[in-house]
Amino acid sequence: MLKCCANIVALVTLASAATIPQRPLVAGPDEQPISATSLTPLPLVIWHGLGDNYKADGLRSVGSLANSTHPGTYTYFVHLDKDPSSDRTATFLGNLTEQVSQVCHDLRMHPVLSRTPAINALGFSQGGQFLRAYIQRCNNPPVRTLVTFGSQHNGISEFQNCGDNDWLCKSWDGYLKRNTWTQFVQSRLVPAQYYRNPEDLEGYLENSNFLADINNERKVKNATYKENLKKLSKFVMYMFSEDTTVVPKESAHFAEYNQTSNEVTKLRDRNIYQEDWLGLKWLDEKGRLEFKTAEGGHMQLSEKLLRETFRKYFGANVTSDHYD
Repeated sequence: MLKCCANIVALVTLASAATIPQRPLVAGPDEQPISATSLTPLPLVIWHGLGDNYKADGLRSVGSLANSTHPGTYTYFVHLDKDPSSDRTATFLGNLTEQVSQVCHDLRMHPVLSRTPAINALGFSQGGQFLRAYIQRCNNPPVRTLVTFGSQHNGISEFQNCGDNDWLCKSWDGYLKRNTWTQFVQSRLVPAQYYRNPEDLEGYLENSNFLADINNERKVKNATYKENLKKLSKFVMYMFSEDTTVVPKESAHFAEYNQTSNEVTKLRDRNIYQEDWLGLKWLDEKGRLEFKTAEGGHMQLSEKLLRETFRKYFGANVTSDHYD
């Protein structure tokens, strides 16, 4: 999953000292709420991926593109710390339960977002499943349309592909594999909290700090998760056709991949859909669930694709009748 590696000693030291970061920056008091009947586009909330930060030039260019596509779009970049370096660190280190709770608080208290009838949400890589967790656990302000690119909705079965001579990377990967289900790792190392190996479902269901819960896979189901996700007007999931960073890439479509048989079980053939643990079947039957494929490797996004996505799924009047 990682594009770069860190010395395992430094990683564990940082993990031991990880704390809940500071509150995000907020808009000025002159910001006006967006009314339900306004032609102004709904605000767009973007959650970036692993190893990125909320002030990265590439991410800011996405916000500019959204505004040029739908002038007047208010864009909020999710961040867990005001400092970009600390925000990047939080993509590796932290307790996801606490991080999602912080974002719920930040959006609920935001002077602009708290006064809008709804928001649109865009998740890049792991930011996609984190935004889905936001919807399921709080959804205030409510999300109208959720679009995710290369997200790990059904988890990852490998942490990363290390180079042949990248010994630091291999040490980090080896540590995670040996200690995945320990409380220390599950409460501090972010990728481990959405690790899911179909060949070790017992360990996953018993110990997963994050994914097993938000996917409603345990015996006792959370009805609120299902009801909140059903409030979406659209849930659009993009998978990258040549993705080798996310293993398996099919996780972006909520599919399950068997590494032994190389068989892919699509979402519609899985219990999570057929028994409708999350409301995905309900959304699908209403025409609100879409499976899309983007050409290329992980997060290889073109301006053309992003602009087409913004035009089709975001803006002022796209499926706006869902919120009245």
